[in-house]
Amino acid sequence: MGSLHNLCSGFIMSWYYDYKPTIETDEGIKAKSKRGVFVKNWWAARWIEAMEGLMDRGRLGRGRRYARKGQVLSLTEGVGQVTAKVQGSRKRPYIITIQINPLTDAQWEQVIEALAARPIFMAQLLAGEMPQEIEEVFSSVRLSLFPATARDLMQDCNCPDWAEVCKHLAAVHYILAERFDEDPFLLFRLRGKTQDEILDALSQQQGTGDLEEIAAPEYDPPAPLTESLANFWTVGEEVTHFQTEIAPPSSRYPVLTRLGAPAFMEDIERWLKPAYDVISETAVAAAFSENIETEKDE
Repeated sequence: MGSLHNLCSGFIMSWYYDYKPTIETDEGIKAKSKRGVFVKNWWAARWIEAMEGLMDRGRLGRGRRYARKGQVLSLTEGVGQVTAKVQGSRKRPYIITIQINPLTDAQWEQVIEALAARPIFMAQLLAGEMPQEIEEVFSSVRLSLFPATARDLMQDCNCPDWAEVCKHLAAVHYILAERFDEDPFLLFRLRGKTQDEILDALSQQQGTGDLEEIAAPEYDPPAPLTESLANFWTVGEEVTHFQTEIAPPSSRYPVLTRLGAPAFMEDIERWLKPAYDVISETAVAAAFSENIETEKDE
């Protein structure tokens, strides 16, 4: 009976605070995203994907609105944790804490060793980029860069909502994802290593203290054209992870729209539009016919 009473009380309390007017503020961190997707890069999208898998849609929607309205007053990065303040329906802002278990030194040694075996990863990290296959490196040593279980991520908000992840926490996660979008190494720092520490460790694995040698490995000139005609158009291993999509343009004549009519010919669209249509149709047809032939061969 007591459990039923607590459940009903929690439901009533949640209903009351969900519908109590939010105290709006112009002093918060407004999300850059105004509608649609929140982030551009895959690693930030992975963070949002993991967070959204734990929450109900109602609180997610309210969390997005909070983030876009600027209800998150502050967000501070610490050792293995993020703390934030969110202005809700009470005069005093709610306090949010998100803790991520850092990897141990032994675990980081395994990761560094696996990363050192992929020289192109080292060059990308030095350039400030997050390699798209970096999760494979962590998985190869039975670890995860992103929180994989509930034990990896501990979070708390001092609001009265009974839900494990409330709208205030959701708002902070969306703002945090935008921080990840700008700085992929924030996740590394939360896991216990800075970008410089990782690069220094990689240079030691290579037996050199010169990071420039990591960024610029010894140049291997390509074979002469006469020796590479058979595979000249073959995509190399280095760019196989690039995702491409061939489809008609959303605007049928983007170049003509941007440049406008030239001074020497007022009726140029009459001549060029049919050409653009033929080129687009031919490109799409060629791409899809190639895919169909590939599938038949397989």
